[in-house]
Amino acid sequence: MKKLVVFGASSSKASINEQLAVWAAQQVEDAEVKVLKLSDYEMPIYSIDKEVASGIPQEAKDFIEEINNADGVVISFAEHNGNFTAAYKNIFDWASRATRSVYNDKPVFVMATSPGPRGGLGVLGIASASLPYAGAKVTGNFSLPTFQDNFSEGITNEELKEKFESSFSLFKDVLNETTVKA
Repeated sequence: MKKLVVFGASSSKASINEQLAVWAAQQVEDAEVKVLKLSDYEMPIYSIDKEVASGIPQEAKDFIEEINNADGVVISFAEHNGNFTAAYKNIFDWASRATRSVYNDKPVFVMATSPGPRGGLGVLGIASASLPYAGAKVTGNFSLPTFQDNFSEGITNEELKEKFESSFSLFKDVLNETTVKA
């Protein structure tokens, strides 16, 4: 059974990105899905002074351990002002100080959604381009525009669902070739 780590890169309790990421992970047959809540990894805002004074917080180490214990990762990014949310960026900043390869060469499927018609395309482009530098094998990406109109327990727009399935198929193929490194 494949182990997936899944999260919406948002601290919102009602995150539409978490809903999308969880649904996407459920499209992988025979997968154990662990949903991470970014609120479980809240830490002080990263600064070199805090790192020197106190070291890497346990929450950052725990986040890395969850990634390391997975065969693959599914992330749906919320977009704040065209970029990552502060919650995700802070977790990533701390984690990347503990290891440059935060995603440890795992296959990662990257998504974004928003209430608006662009569907988080700004942050999706940033994530798709930057995550490989952190050890992510980005195997595809997908943007779901106008979440409330196109999602209800799954993608309801057939054209968008076909685009998702086409992009997600590569992630599933790579995942089937991957096993957790013990």
